[in-house]
Amino acid sequence: MLNYIPLLLALARLTVASERTIYDFTVKDAAGKPVSMSEYKGRVLLIVNVASQCGLTDSNYKQLKVLEDDYGKEGFAVAAFPCNQFGYQEPSSEADIKTFVRERFEYTPRLFAKINVNGDDADPLWKFLKEEQAGTLLDAIKWNFTKFLVDRRGRVVARFSPTTEPFEIRAEIENLLRGGEPRQ
Repeated sequence: MLNYIPLLLALARLTVASERTIYDFTVKDAAGKPVSMSEYKGRVLLIVNVASQCGLTDSNYKQLKVLEDDYGKEGFAVAAFPCNQFGYQEPSSEADIKTFVRERFEYTPRLFAKINVNGDDADPLWKFLKEEQAGTLLDAIKWNFTKFLVDRRGRVVARFSPTTEPFEIRAEIENLLRGGEPRQ
């Protein structure tokens, strides 16, 4: 007779894992204070690992600003997580990063504490993001400005490569803001 207990336990773990959302996580803001991601309940969120000295910095920050300006009142937000793991392109402190983005782009995204997105010491939220939306070939974040789109229920619904311009995500953002289901 087959022993179904290990199979049932594995299925139970999958069910529990799939019910997790970003709201189950607490991160630190740029000042080091804890922030529950549940603050984003009911909003469409784009989570991005950012860097100030990357070749993708200008286009991404400019377009993220426009998207947040265009859709912020409808419930869209950007959560920016500085990361120095790729070419050491984010060596500055959080305070200096905030100043740089504000002065250069006239933009004040919600900036969180500098984190690692890969490796054993990767931030737990980012581990979760990668579990929910696997990458191409590898689940690891490959470079600055990888983007994760989260629906109003806190589900991670899409992952976009660093070279995907924020404007290319506009249709998916609009769809989620209207209450549509994620596009496959």
